[in-house]
Amino acid sequence: MKTVTTDRIVIVGAGLGALYAALKLAPRPVLMISPEVLGEGASSAWAQGGVAAAMDQADSPENHANDTVKAGAGTVDPKIADLVTRHARDFILDLTELGTPFDRTDDGQYVLSLEAAHSFARVVRVEGDQAGAEIMAALIEQVRQSPTIQVLEGTMAVGLDTEDGKVTGIAIQDAAEDRSAPVMVRGAAYLLAGGGSGGLYALTTNPPRIRGQVIGMAARAGAKIADAEFVQFHPTAIDVGEDPAPLATEALRGEGAILINKDGERFMTSVHPNAELAPRDIVARAIFAQTQAGNRPMLDTREALGAKVKQLFLTATDACTRNGIDPEFEPIPVAAAAHYHMGGIAVDDHGRASLDGLWVCGEAASTGLHGANRLASNGLLEALVFARICAEGIEAQLPEMSDASEVEISFDTGGTPPDAAGVQELRQTMTNLVGVVRDREGLENALRKIDALEKAYGDSPSFMNMTATATMIAACALMREESRGAHFRSDFPEANGETGERSLITLDQAIALRTRITETPT
Repeated sequence: MKTVTTDRIVIVGAGLGALYAALKLAPRPVLMISPEVLGEGASSAWAQGGVAAAMDQADSPENHANDTVKAGAGTVDPKIADLVTRHARDFILDLTELGTPFDRTDDGQYVLSLEAAHSFARVVRVEGDQAGAEIMAALIEQVRQSPTIQVLEGTMAVGLDTEDGKVTGIAIQDAAEDRSAPVMVRGAAYLLAGGGSGGLYALTTNPPRIRGQVIGMAARAGAKIADAEFVQFHPTAIDVGEDPAPLATEALRGEGAILINKDGERFMTSVHPNAELAPRDIVARAIFAQTQAGNRPMLDTREALGAKVKQLFLTATDACTRNGIDPEFEPIPVAAAAHYHMGGIAVDDHGRASLDGLWVCGEAASTGLHGANRLASNGLLEALVFARICAEGIEAQLPEMSDASEVEISFDTGGTPPDAAGVQELRQTMTNLVGVVRDREGLENALRKIDALEKAYGDSPSFMNMTATATMIAACALMREESRGAHFRSDFPEANGETGERSLITLDQAIALRTRITETPT
């Protein structure tokens, strides 16, 4: 394998966490590995809700932390919740200075939106549902102007090199369809900020490349993975057959939109006292039950918003329009779709993984903030907070440096792209057997299927990264014999007490479980 050595800090990813960390590391030289052109293909740019922060005088970081702990169903680390929420306001002000055009009132106050399980309106938005895209645009402009940040667009990471438990390099490939032979990049330090795993599911709101590869490659290198079983399903993906599914942001329900079925029945009022603003896992299961029963669940904005839906929620309206739906006059068909991974690479409160020399932020990390069920709009906030924490940690371990040569990489032919049929089979397996509702039989069958897919298509490192993450999600879901937050077992429908233990697993442990199941006669 060809090797390139640089004095730059290597950041994998191009979403909010990656961009913000790169800016906070300045003037230290940085090399960003981005599969797409900046601003395309990152989950952050698709985030519609906004950033949660206690900006109202009546609100407080303590209230925000309490809501986070409560929503997380007994597995949130309260120290992390305090750490993140205490500084949330500072990040809103910093993003504003960097050029993010947050919605403001006539007197200059931030417009605050209410989302599920928040006790106060505290979600700061941009043009209703444009927050992710606009924050990303502001950060990308700053990154483009930075002389110390080099971005390798069209490249993707596929593996970590380690020596004695320390990361010593990152293997990258040309991200084009016909993958190149990998090149090993050895840098000054390594930060993974490459997204979650929602795209491992056939029904997802995540961009096409967000399929657990970053979590998987860290696991394949020996990193510990936390809370892998906790996958959040967004209740209101727009059910029009697109892959990925467009999203009808939760802020629509915050504005009063209701959920009905094909018979016009508003079904959430009989499910939870907070109806449409119940925690996401409860709404997702109710939507899933309606879908399974053939009742065609729909989001109805007609009475609550009328024509305003087209002015306030541009992304959702555009998705409806291109599929022949007019949300001013028609309800929007919805389904529960894989949306956010609370689990990921286990990190401490300094953003450090179990492998020496490796930091992780954003959805690829599991910090303990989200527990079993992420509080709405805490995802972007966590990415910002831990991006800065990781940047500070990396700075503390490196000598002062403000200049490094640009990295020049040429790729040779010889790589093996993931087989499209294999990827689709894996995604369908996850949706069918490791989805909104789970049970032992389905999870064991999922592990058998993943094992068979690895044997059939395991010559692609990218595919092996996907199956590694899928294996750990299914294995941890099988081992957690209770229902907690976003993890629901129909054969164990109750939680084992108000508080629960976080899961922690290595890939070797998950594969050992998979092997036992695969070798056990059915």
